Amino acid sequence: MPPKPTKDVLAEIRLKYQDVQKFLYDEEKFRSEEEPYKIIYQLIFELKWLEDGLTKILAHTPKEEQETKILMLAVIHMCLGELYIDNNELRTSREELMKCIKLLKNKELEPAAILIVLSALDSLGCIWYQWKKPTKAQGFLLQAEQIYNDFINTYGDSIDPISIPQTLGIEETEEQFSHSRKTLEKLHLLTLNYLTGVYKSMEDDANAAKYCLMALNKELTHNEIMQDLQDYTEWVSNATVLSHYFTKNDNFTQARHLLAAAAYTLEKYEGILKKKTENDGDSEALEDDWENFQRESAYHAKCWALYGIMLLRSSKSRLMKENESEQENDQSDDNSSEPKIPDTIRFDIPEEKIKPIENQITDKYLLDFDDAKLVFLNMQKWLNQAKLYYTLEDHASDYIIIVHNISQGYKYLSFFETDKDRQAKMHKRRINILEDVIQKVNPYFYKSACRKIWIELGETYHEILGLKADRENPSPQTLAKIDKLARSSIKNFEAFLDSLEIDNSGTEIKQFPDELVEPALLSYVYLGRLYGKLLSSDKENKLENTKKRLNAVKFVVDYCKKYPATVASYLYKESIDTLSLEIKSLQDKIINK
Repeated sequence: MPPKPTKDVLAEIRLKYQDVQKFLYDEEKFRSEEEPYKIIYQLIFELKWLEDGLTKILAHTPKEEQETKILMLAVIHMCLGELYIDNNELRTSREELMKCIKLLKNKELEPAAILIVLSALDSLGCIWYQWKKPTKAQGFLLQAEQIYNDFINTYGDSIDPISIPQTLGIEETEEQFSHSRKTLEKLHLLTLNYLTGVYKSMEDDANAAKYCLMALNKELTHNEIMQDLQDYTEWVSNATVLSHYFTKNDNFTQARHLLAAAAYTLEKYEGILKKKTENDGDSEALEDDWENFQRESAYHAKCWALYGIMLLRSSKSRLMKENESEQENDQSDDNSSEPKIPDTIRFDIPEEKIKPIENQITDKYLLDFDDAKLVFLNMQKWLNQAKLYYTLEDHASDYIIIVHNISQGYKYLSFFETDKDRQAKMHKRRINILEDVIQKVNPYFYKSACRKIWIELGETYHEILGLKADRENPSPQTLAKIDKLARSSIKNFEAFLDSLEIDNSGTEIKQFPDELVEPALLSYVYLGRLYGKLLSSDKENKLENTKKRLNAVKFVVDYCKKYPATVASYLYKESIDTLSLEIKSLQDKIINK
């Protein structure tokens, strides 16, 4: 039976709101219960009872005196919505939250209503996201974002929102009163994080990155949001991961700013750890914190290095395109060394703190060897830092990736070097570091990493072979080196193909896994070229090498005919028609022999 319409109901609502908040947020007290759902149902029952009572009161309250009671009723619906979410009753939760929104329609910007409305809208966005309806979720979350922005634009810092306990008439200390602004910022942060997830699910990477940036900036701007060391490490990790998106899209200015901000935050994190160590001494918890810091620092160094590698690669691609354009049009359409990027979102960090970090490395495209060398040296420095943590003994997979990245750095640096002998020396350094690591790891346990190394070695030997073969009137010694390089390249490409354990020696061609199609077929393309480079005075050997070359080239053509969807993904230098002509030429040679 619902309570009588008296002031006691209002007092009960205040007490029950506090019980709900304790249940939802006091993990230690309530999550240890064996049957927490019983507490949920008890709270729901009592809130519904109070809802009926408050509705009775409203029916007997003059319109001009209803405002506070309407707010209280909206809070009840919001609390019910949160409890139903916690109990995974999402449809009922949606109904309660929509009642809350309806009650406060046209009141959203009022200081007493905004926190209630934003909480309900965020929860509705979460519900629709769980139902895999991102467009519906997006609608509620964008509405929450707009309400927040309108409130800030209307009141600025002059008026704080009124906290929900204060709205209900619950007495708060002066410190608790100040939490309403913090609650507002936390709710907006939740909106931004939800929007990031929603846009990711919609495969809208640009908007996902935009809202992730906004969320990171909010966390950094409002220090009270980042309250413990885990918050710092999560922030650094998220900023570093986000930098990959901008690096891949040639937005080096934004990527660099993210990495610099992460480095700045790591410095703050280290300062906190040093103070804790001085004050508290060693402890197991503090050791874990230092381990987290070292791991995050090593990962961050890897990402700085990746930024350098991508800048080298993009600069190479850009110069090659400009060169092609000049050859076709006798002029370049764009001589600017500035990447074409949108406006950069800069974090609220003092310029004198972040600029020195950013200035370690450029965000401009590289034009010559001197530019590229500076980037390469920084990349090398960061990878050497990362190797101090990612050792071969403790983190073999990460160590192998670092070695692979060093090789990639030399590869792109060699493009900017005009002297062929120095180019060859760079490629030889690649071979040395790659062969050193491949000899130290077990291919059975690190098959995926070893496959990358075999491909890299095969391509590197082929690069040096090309530099040697370009020379006019090569000496017998040079021809012998070319033969040796070709055999070494063949050895690594065949090691890669053998590791796939797919027997394509018969008439039936088996399909490669999607992630291995490109390297597998490229290996055959390379083998088709390399068998033609082998020297032999013996006619039988020459014939055998020509047959192997024919088989490699024919395999690529036959595979692409059988699985045509794979053609565009890897044949960026070769075409089916060209390879088909090459097969005919090779067949003629074999017949003539």
